[in-house]
Amino acid sequence: MSDIQINNSKNAGGIAWGGSLVGSTNPKNLGYRYSHAHKRYKKSTGGENDIEDDTLPSSLVVQFQNRKGDEVGVHMDVPTNSDVDALGALVHAILHEDEEKKNEDKRIPYSFYAKVVRNGVEDDLEVTTTLDAFIREHKISTEQVLALTYQPLAVFRVRPVTRCTDTMPGHTEAILHVSYSPDGKHLASGGGDTTVRFWDTNTNLPKHTCHGHKNHVLCTAWSPDGKRFASSDKNGVLITWDPIKGAQLSTIKAHSKWITSFAWEPMHRNSGKSERLVTASKDGLAKIWNVRTRKCEATLAGHLDSIECVKWGGEGFIYTASRDRTIKVWATDGPSTKDVGKLCKTLKGHGHRVNTLALSCDYVCRTGPFDHTCKQFPSTEEAYESAVQKYNNFKANEPERMISGSDDFTLYLWHPTESKHPIKRMTGHQQAVNHIAFSPEGRFFASASFDKKIKIWNGKSGDFIATLTGHVGAVYQVTWSSDSRFLVSASKDSTAKLWEIPSCKRAKETLPGHADEVYALDWSPNGSSVATGSKDRTIKIWRH
Repeated sequence: MSDIQINNSKNAGGIAWGGSLVGSTNPKNLGYRYSHAHKRYKKSTGGENDIEDDTLPSSLVVQFQNRKGDEVGVHMDVPTNSDVDALGALVHAILHEDEEKKNEDKRIPYSFYAKVVRNGVEDDLEVTTTLDAFIREHKISTEQVLALTYQPLAVFRVRPVTRCTDTMPGHTEAILHVSYSPDGKHLASGGGDTTVRFWDTNTNLPKHTCHGHKNHVLCTAWSPDGKRFASSDKNGVLITWDPIKGAQLSTIKAHSKWITSFAWEPMHRNSGKSERLVTASKDGLAKIWNVRTRKCEATLAGHLDSIECVKWGGEGFIYTASRDRTIKVWATDGPSTKDVGKLCKTLKGHGHRVNTLALSCDYVCRTGPFDHTCKQFPSTEEAYESAVQKYNNFKANEPERMISGSDDFTLYLWHPTESKHPIKRMTGHQQAVNHIAFSPEGRFFASASFDKKIKIWNGKSGDFIATLTGHVGAVYQVTWSSDSRFLVSASKDSTAKLWEIPSCKRAKETLPGHADEVYALDWSPNGSSVATGSKDRTIKIWRH
C-alpha cells in the first residue's frame, strides 16, 4: 500500500496524514492529526521542554467550593476565556437558583482562588483576569478538574473621599493618633499635648477634652464593643475612658518606661466583656491587664530589647515584635491560670528590629459585632453572638496570617499558629518598612515605607502586585476602606492620597490642606469619612 499524499498548498487545512502507516516504518506515528491551515506543529529538537502546540482547549472542567472546602454544584464545563465576572455570575446562579431575575443586578461579587504548587509549596493564587491567562501563567493541566474556591466580596460600595468638609482645631501639639469607634459613630484623638479628645462625627464639633496624662499620648485604641477607649503615654501610664461621658474609668501605672503599643482582646473570645488588653513597652515586657479590676493577669517576659508592636489575634494568641529581631507568640487561654502568658513560639528571620505587625483578622477583631450598617445591639449577648458569627464567616478553614515589617527593608509572611518558619520573604522596599495593613477581607495588604512608596501584595501568597508612587516624603500610615476597594496613605509631604485597588495606577485623589506632616489616619468602619491628624495640630475630615 502506498503512502497517502499530503496537500502541500499553503492554505490547505483539515485532516492530513502524518507519514507512513501506524506501526510500520514509523512506529512513533499515531496516525491522523488535525492540521490547521496557518498553525503547523513545531519541529522537535529532542529537548524536554518542546511544546508542539500552545493552543488551549476551549473549555475545562471546574468544581466550585466555598472557603470551608464544601463543594458547590457539580463538575461544570466552563469556557477557558471566562473572566472573574462570568465565574461570579455562574456561582451566583448555582447558589441562588430560586432567585427572581429582577434581582440579578444585586448579585454578590466574588473572588476566585486555585491551589497551585510552586517551588514545592502549595499556594492559594487568585484568578484576576481569565481562566486562559491563569492556566498559561501557572502551567496548570487542563486534563484534570480545576478546583476553584470562591470568596464573597463586599456587597456595598464605599464612595471615594475627594474633599475636605471640616477642619477641627483644638490640640495644642502634634496629633499622633486619630481613630473611629467600631460602629463609626465616634472619633477620638490623642497627641503631644497630653490630652485625649472625643469628637461628634455628625457635627464635627468637640464633645469632651480629657485630661489625665502627664506626657505625650503615644497609643490609643477603642474596645471592640465601643464602650471603652484606652490611651497610654510616655510615662508608662494606661488610662481607660468612657467615650459617652468623657469620664476617666481607670488609671494604671503599667510599665516603668513608655508604652509603645497595646491591643484589646477580640470580642468573640471574651463572651462580650471587652475588659482585657495587652500592653507592650520599651522596658522589653508585655503585660495582660483587666481594666475593670485594674489587675495584671500575666507578664510576658523574654524579649531582650524594646517591644515595638503587639497584636492580640483571633485564635487566642498574642504576638509581640521587638528590637531584638524576633517575634514571640504567647498563649492567652488554657486549662489553668499558669497557661496564660506561656511562650509558644519564637519566630526568627529578620536581620534588624521588627517595627510593625499586621494580622489578616485585624479589621474583623477591631470592629467586633458591627458592620457597615451600624446596627446597634440591645444586649451584650446579642453583640457577642454577632461577633462570633462574623469571625467564623471570615475565618472559614484558613489559618491566621501575619505580616511583619522591619528596618532590614523586608517583610515576612507567617502562619504563626501552625509553624515557626516564614511562608515567604518579600523584598522591594529601599528603606525601613513603617506600617502594614491588611484589607478588611484579607485579599491584599499594603506596606508603607520611608522610601516614599506604598506596595500592594497578595494577602494569601505574599506575591507582589504593584508599587504606588506619588508621595514626595516618607509614608507614615495607610488605611483601607471597609469594602477593600480604596486605600488612603498619610505622608511627611503634608498630604494624604487616595488609591484605587487593585488597579493601582497613579493616585485617584490627592488630599491637600495640612500645613505640616500627616502623622495619623483612619477610615470610618461605616465608610462615610476619613480623618487625618497632623503636626499642624488640626484634624481634617474628608468625604465624597
